[in-house]
Amino acid sequence: MEDKLENFFTENDVEILIATMNQDSLDFLVPIFPFLHFSNFRILIVNQTQVGKKLESEYAKIRVVNSFEKGLSKSRNLALENAVGKILVIADDDVVYQQGFIAKIINVYNQFPDVAAINFCAVKSDGSLMKKYPDRSKTNLNAFDIFNTSSIEMTLNRTILDKTKIKFDEDFGLGAVFEMGEEAIFLFDIKNKKQQLVFEPEIIVKHREPTSSDKKSITEKYYIQGALFSRIFKSNYIYWIFVKFFFDLKQQKIRFRELKSAFKSSKEGHQKLEKLQYGNKK
Repeated sequence: MEDKLENFFTENDVEILIATMNQDSLDFLVPIFPFLHFSNFRILIVNQTQVGKKLESEYAKIRVVNSFEKGLSKSRNLALENAVGKILVIADDDVVYQQGFIAKIINVYNQFPDVAAINFCAVKSDGSLMKKYPDRSKTNLNAFDIFNTSSIEMTLNRTILDKTKIKFDEDFGLGAVFEMGEEAIFLFDIKNKKQQLVFEPEIIVKHREPTSSDKKSITEKYYIQGALFSRIFKSNYIYWIFVKFFFDLKQQKIRFRELKSAFKSSKEGHQKLEKLQYGNKK
């Protein structure tokens, strides 16, 4: 009975980790929680700022870490280092949480108390789903599920993270050399530690703006993909580049005449990662 009680999560166990920049007031939290004042939630804010422009909190449940470094993954890692909640919700400063989102998260974690991460659904400003999601729960995410994940859909079990010591790769993410893919690397690293990843088709959050990936050119995207697939799949990265070609052609995200330049960019991304992480030596 004691084991069951120890594994029973409550809303007080949830901590929301918000990455932001150059904030001088907590007012930016108001639109994120439109249905209840933000002081009712346990929140950890990592504010990347400049010396002399620190953000402060007067609320017991809201903690602030001011950082003088740049890069989203650095911000995420600083949040993980300072987190105290048992369940961690990855957040940005341009999302809107849906009423009842914490109850949804708790309900699933109480069904799967020993999983490392549970992903949920997000919607666009007009209320439509942000992407195509599975219709049913999934208890063992595959590579395609992981690549389909955005950071704002992710929730994490801090006990498992503390055991695995997994962190975000700081060469990936906004403000880094490769400006996308940090969440996929993070989840693959967890999966490679033989930890369970779950998906639940429940909506918890709305994203107000287009994602950073929507604004990038084909060559920029494939430059990053070359590095991303190299980081995850090592020497098999080219196979995954061709898998991406197949799906992008099918979904009309790329044209045949763009394939040559996209492939060249992917190889350049691969080479850049080799120099960064391995010094070009295996």
